[in-house]
Amino acid sequence: MGRAFECRRRAKEARWDTMSRVFPKLSKAITMAAKNGGPDPAGNAPLRMAIANAKAQNLPKDKIDAAIKRAAGNDAADIVEVYYEGKGPHGSLFYIECATDNTNRSVVNLKTIFNKNGGQIVQSGQLDFMFNRKAVVEFEVTPDMNLEEIEFALIDSGLEELNVEDGLARAIAPYTEFSALTQGVEALGIATKKAGLERIPTTPVELTEAQMDEVQVILDKVEDDDDVQVVFTNIA
Repeated sequence: MGRAFECRRRAKEARWDTMSRVFPKLSKAITMAAKNGGPDPAGNAPLRMAIANAKAQNLPKDKIDAAIKRAAGNDAADIVEVYYEGKGPHGSLFYIECATDNTNRSVVNLKTIFNKNGGQIVQSGQLDFMFNRKAVVEFEVTPDMNLEEIEFALIDSGLEELNVEDGLARAIAPYTEFSALTQGVEALGIATKKAGLERIPTTPVELTEAQMDEVQVILDKVEDDDDVQVVFTNIA
């Protein structure tokens, strides 16, 4: 994802935080991680990172604890992870990850958003090859860091790329190396700002400002859906 999209994403996250819209999504991410890998963060890297991401967005500790406990309840048993793919205007592509207790509701909501805004939901798997699934760990670059040493040290943890822009480093590895990468960063004593599995476009597209305005309508509406956890696009 390019810088322009990252800036828009961060602005969106800031708006979510202001409205507290992001809290339910963070809580659901914690619940799903605990459901899939157990309630102990020490032995569950996705849960550990979901908690770290939630703390970075100021989710209160009591809500974090409640989300972990919810994983063992009946409510969590009904929640499943599903993925949808969509095409928007001007060659824009969307890979949408949801956590939902009603897949019919989720797909109807998404189809409505795309159909009303010049796009369409496509058959699952049709766009999968347009994205590479990667493990990504973000951390802030401080003056005392030696990035060459960090990059070398993380090679054994599966590191493929270390990209730095505007004081933010993104360590990228194969998605199968998520646990190793997060543990490698932690072992270096580096505070993680954000970590997770991302879908990185194989062929990013650049849009004009006017074109992006049209695509942004879909992006905003999809991100605001309660069942949607994260959205990836091919926008540069």
